[in-house]
Amino acid sequence: MQNKNYFRIATAFVALFVFIIGCNTPAAENEKPVEAATAPKEVKPDAATIKAEIQALETAWATADNARDVNAIAAFYSDDAISYSNNKPMVVGRAAIQKDIEEGFVKRPKGSTVAYDVVDVYAGDNTATETGKITRKDEAGKVTYTGKYMAVWEKHNGKYICIRDISNDDAKEK
Repeated sequence: MQNKNYFRIATAFVALFVFIIGCNTPAAENEKPVEAATAPKEVKPDAATIKAEIQALETAWATADNARDVNAIAAFYSDDAISYSNNKPMVVGRAAIQKDIEEGFVKRPKGSTVAYDVVDVYAGDNTATETGKITRKDEAGKVTYTGKYMAVWEKHNGKYICIRDISNDDAKEK
């Protein structure tokens, strides 16, 4: 009778051992854990692509500026944009910015041109902050003004639009 009990206990331990080993068998090499297969991948913005996109906007902006096309320049701004210009109060809203641009064209010499050079772009999901340099030349091509700026762009319907900008002059050489 004692041998039967030993046999039953030994059989129970062997069954338990096989069960434990079976539950701890590692997954096959080609199987991925469920959590890794379903985890969303983080997509980081491509800074070089965004910088090129912002530079294209700035080039188009300069083209409109050089053509003195106030409506085309104003179209780069959101309705609630704010512009902080050098030695002036802030200008709030696209209509006010457009009026400020018109007033600036009156003061600017005919034949002058401007270029905007993107220096850096810091981008997130739907926004990009840009820093850049401004160079204005007279009709003969002589540099008459240099400055710097920062613009905050936000994607609206897949297209960047300026929501904030600030600019100021470089120090005049003596």
